Amino acid sequence: MSWENNVRKVTPYTAGEQPQGRVIKLNTNECPYAPSPMVATKIYDLAQQELDGYSSMLRKYPDMDATRLVNAITCVYDQRYFDGADSDEKAAEGLTYDNVFVGVGSDDVLAMAFMTFFNSDKPVLFPDITYSFYDVWADLFRIPFQVQPLTEDFGIKRDDYIGKKNGGIVIPNPNAPTGVYEDPAMFEEIVKANPDSVVIIDEAYVDFGGVSCLPLIKKYDNVLVVQTFSKSRALAGLRIGAAFGCEKLIKYLKDVKFSFNSYTMSYPAIEIATAAVLDTDNFNETVAKVIKTREWTKEKLKELGFEFRDSKANFIFAKHERVGADEIFTKLRERDIYVRHWNRPRIDNYLRISIGTDEDMKELIKALRDILDDR
Repeated sequence: MSWENNVRKVTPYTAGEQPQGRVIKLNTNECPYAPSPMVATKIYDLAQQELDGYSSMLRKYPDMDATRLVNAITCVYDQRYFDGADSDEKAAEGLTYDNVFVGVGSDDVLAMAFMTFFNSDKPVLFPDITYSFYDVWADLFRIPFQVQPLTEDFGIKRDDYIGKKNGGIVIPNPNAPTGVYEDPAMFEEIVKANPDSVVIIDEAYVDFGGVSCLPLIKKYDNVLVVQTFSKSRALAGLRIGAAFGCEKLIKYLKDVKFSFNSYTMSYPAIEIATAAVLDTDNFNETVAKVIKTREWTKEKLKELGFEFRDSKANFIFAKHERVGADEIFTKLRERDIYVRHWNRPRIDNYLRISIGTDEDMKELIKALRDILDDR
């Protein structure tokens, strides 16, 4: 009998290309700007402490609870989403330490959530066109799932998630790769209609023009809101993600995490991410720059004959009226400009274009104009 009969076989997630050298990289939705200057300062301080021999950064295990980071997130997000806890009454309504879970990127957080909350024989529901890690985790953890088709113009169909037996629900808002944003009121209806299931709202891109569903965690005990530091905080290389939910949900998540690996976050990551989250001015400036460039890019793409739903993310999901996406993708790649293309039904004629710097997007538009003019 072959040992391979006992191997857990899955089809892995396919990430966007990571080309080396000087290219215009618009294929993985990374932030085009440097993280907060406070991040660089913190990195320097940590390195100096290590050189001076005063640091326990590398020789000791990190804080498994990432207390400094969780405290910083609690403070900043309470101010942003609950107007700050400036009274005892508001403190009860606002965000607390026990509402926050952190992990190594939102992928780690989501994987822990799948493992923790989706243990029913009923299928987990998520859109048919969405973040392609969801079905990978479902296969990996042997979770039954059922995809719900988006509308023809890539909208979420509310009724597909109401009145249907399920073992959980996962929906990104804005959705990826479409960039389509839905009103939080619809998500509240879905959460309210599924009291026996955990509803995960994946908000990786919400900072670029959407309204977060995070306040729902104080109204319902079955909703988990997940965010990332990879996009709007420019820390994709550090791997920081967070989840927000009622105290009981977060406790269950921590129980699974600490049974899987207690020390997932390194001491440098905790310290650097704490510095980043506390710099709210840099966060606001970065988001504003990306949004401004995105709106400019929308207008230029329309002038060139591209069609797309409005995006509230840091990317645009577009198709051209007469030239196929595969051809445009290939010709852009020849010019060292990388965007994302999927050879999948319904989206094989679309390109997902991440928003880069103003200079990046001007180069993209120039290249697209040249490609289209040659046709």
